[in-house]
This record gives sequence, C-alpha cells and structure tokens, in this order.
Amino acid sequence: MPNQHCPLCQENTHFFCQDKLRCYWQCNCCALVFADRTTLLSATDELKHYQCHDNDINDIGYRQFLQRLAQPLQQHLGRSNLTGLDYGCGPGPLLAKILQQQGHHMAIWDPYFATDKQVLSHQYDFITCTEAIEHFVQPAIEWQKWQNLLKPSGVIAIMTKRYTTLEQFQNWHYKTDPTHVSFFSKHTFSFLAKRDGYKLHFPVNDVVIMQRTKH
Repeated sequence: MPNQHCPLCQENTHFFCQDKLRCYWQCNCCALVFADRTTLLSATDELKHYQCHDNDINDIGYRQFLQRLAQPLQQHLGRSNLTGLDYGCGPGPLLAKILQQQGHHMAIWDPYFATDKQVLSHQYDFITCTEAIEHFVQPAIEWQKWQNLLKPSGVIAIMTKRYTTLEQFQNWHYKTDPTHVSFFSKHTFSFLAKRDGYKLHFPVNDVVIMQRTKH
C-alpha cells in the first residue's frame, strides 16, 4: 500500500503496525498515528456503534469520569460566566451540563446527535472535546474549525487516551474500537501548540489543556 499523507499536518508518513483489523500509519512530523482510511466504517455503521454507548447523563460514574476534565479546566479558567462549546458531545451531553452548573454558557455540537450548525457561527472562550478527537477522520479540518471558533485568548480542553510507544500501541485496547481512527501522543499536541501558538498543560492522564497565546 502506498504511503499516505498525514490527515492532521499533511506531511509524509510511514507504516507503523498492523493488527487483525487494520494497518496503522505514523506521521514523520507530528507523530499522529492513524488507521488506514480504507478500513473506515460507513456513516450508518458508525452511528449504530455510537448508539450502543452507555453514556447516561444520570450515571454517577460517567459524571466522575468527565470531572477529570471539568475540574482542571475550571481551575485553569479561574472564573465563570464564560461561553463554551462542547464539540463532539455525543447523545448525552453531560459535560455541558456540568459546566453550566459551574456558571458557564454552553453550546453543543455533534455530527450525529447535536447538528445545529448555528453554534458553529459564534466564537467561544473555550472548547471541550471529550473522547471524540480519536474519532476524527479529518483532524486537520476539525482543528481548523476550532481555530475559527475560539476567541484569541481561548482555551481548548481535550480528553483522549494517548499512545506512547510502538510496543504499547500494539497491545493497546483503545485501538480495537473500529471508530477510533486517529491517535495522539504528547508530541502531537506539542506540535500543534508550537505551530499554532498555544501553551500546553497536562493536568491528569488523558487530559490536555491548550491555552491560546496568539491569533
């Protein structure tokens, strides 16, 4: 199979590894690892997969899970009454509810479950993305949308599991989900921060907070 260009930074890539389901490529520049795009699910099958997720907004465990991002984000923001966009909120937008309870004004967006495009015509003080960025087939396009949606001094808060090494990736349960197609590392986020003007903070495992420093 010929070399594929990185869907995040468009640079050249190399073969990374293969499992029973797919082969994976790694970018030579930003280190994004991504599943071969010939193995993507159809939109119908992808939606069916998401509908099987048990993200009940009344589930205490799910709330505690999301607090791993919500708490350090609020500490970083330092105040309430800000505008936020939960991007890729899924069928149960609990994070937006949590942040509303903290005094913020939240909008939600999801290509399947919250499709009001009007929310994409505003700018926000912060954008959250929990367990969604790994589903991005075209992360460069989504990232550029965020640059347009974020105010000049805004914050992006992301929750996704990060890979570390080839050996870890090969034995990683996270890649067995067929809708997980883009895998980030600390280096990938550092690349984006340096290129586009952000300060990075990794408050807990799987969470990154990106503070915009230039526009």
